[in-house]
Amino acid sequence: MYIGESFIGSGVNAAHINTVFGARTGPAGTAWASSLASPSAGHVPFVAVLAPSVPVKPLTLFVTKAAPTNDTHGTLIWGPAQAGVAAGVADAVADGTLPGATIEENVVIAAVWVNPDADDADTVYRNNREATARALRNGLIGEPHIDTVLAARHRPHNPFYTAPTGDPFTEKKQ
Repeated sequence: MYIGESFIGSGVNAAHINTVFGARTGPAGTAWASSLASPSAGHVPFVAVLAPSVPVKPLTLFVTKAAPTNDTHGTLIWGPAQAGVAAGVADAVADGTLPGATIEENVVIAAVWVNPDADDADTVYRNNREATARALRNGLIGEPHIDTVLAARHRPHNPFYTAPTGDPFTEKKQ
């Protein structure tokens, strides 16, 4: 089983994707089937499709991290974000990241963040496509390397927070 992560873009139309890739007969397959059969309020996993009745392969379960807050947000999740995830999985197959010979034996789970304030369908699509392909690639090659992780611990940051410089906790641990 391979777990990947990627954050692409900035602002309200950025994409944050977490992926799990693994065998249908292993823990990834069990999680895939269990998630599909266990929706919760606002979080209804569904099979990502490239077009109606054309699911991407390997079969990919789209799981939203944010419950739809309004019709526009729901449309961005079900429309461009889903299309981006499906295309990103297909890109990973086309470029050889995911082994084509085992497509029917594996599954993908994509946990997808679409900001409730997102407002540009094409940017949501592009960011989710790139983030999905990159998360799958990162998972399969073990990125980021531990040296990158250890270096980043001195100044953790994300789009919502940056640790202060001169953080006494960080300085004690160096």
